[in-house]
Amino acid sequence: MKVRVRIVRAIDDIDATEKYIFGHHKVLESYGITKVTSADRSWALNPHVYLILFESVEDLRILGGGRIQLRTENFPLPFELAIKEIDPKITDYMADFKDLEVAEYCGLWNSREVAGYGIGSIYLVRVGIAILPQLNLKKLFGLSSPVTLSISKSVGYQVISVLGDNGSFYYPKEGLIATALEINDINELSHAQLAERDYIFELRKKINFNTVESGPKGEMELQFELQIPKPDK
Repeated sequence: MKVRVRIVRAIDDIDATEKYIFGHHKVLESYGITKVTSADRSWALNPHVYLILFESVEDLRILGGGRIQLRTENFPLPFELAIKEIDPKITDYMADFKDLEVAEYCGLWNSREVAGYGIGSIYLVRVGIAILPQLNLKKLFGLSSPVTLSISKSVGYQVISVLGDNGSFYYPKEGLIATALEINDINELSHAQLAERDYIFELRKKINFNTVESGPKGEMELQFELQIPKPDK
């Protein structure tokens, strides 16, 4: 199996964006989640949203993805809107940032198909962190479930303990917990585990390359194309 990992600006590739949205909604529904701010598709009109896509080379199916969404006055971040209903302190917390200075990595999902080849959520996380220096951001935000919290911390995220209950909230529904996270040193990743930091720095250095990963289902060839495209308009 061969998979291309590429970056697209959401408004420049409507077909890929629709496939990504469809796949994300299917994954959310499989967990019984029907209302979540990161599933709101209004972001698809935002010129400052970039999709990270794991795409089958054979039939162009989207097998997983995530999105880097930059914050502007007209487009608050999904985690910001979600937390505002629970903890109003988020408004003051975000007040110091100007347009395009911070972003959120959100909407991450992957199919069981790629997970069977050893390409789980950690790959999406690594790629998302790897491309950040191209965007000249001051900070990256995110919301993590308990299942992915250790992965998030391993790549340099830290808990925003001043929000919610030591950084945690009931979200997207009662009984499910999400933790608010941030990366303050995008270029250095000083809080990342050494192995993850080295892997991400290698992605940043290579940008475009091929590699092979193995899992229970066999081998998968990954074709990385990590240059963020310049806007078409």
